[in-house]
Amino acid sequence: MATIGSFTASGNGFTGTIKTLNLHVKATIRTVERTADKGPDYRILAGATEFGAAWKKTSNEGRDYLSVKLDDPSFPLRSTQR
Repeated sequence: MATIGSFTASGNGFTGTIKTLNLHVKATIRTVERTADKGPDYRILAGATEFGAAWKKTSNEGRDYLSVKLDDPSFPLRSTQR
């Protein structure tokens, strides 16, 4: 899997950059208060624009990580219909 982001820990989350073929932005990953059981633990923003979310996870080896989902109009549309 390709690495498209690089982040470092900051006060209330992480700061860094996300680079894809069509996107190159400075981004922040900020903690949020969960509003639902399956709601995200973090929101991903470029400036004031939210374009993703992240959830805290733990690997089988016991290491913590973030599971991230990004959405941007420049990303190809994924169809679930076959």
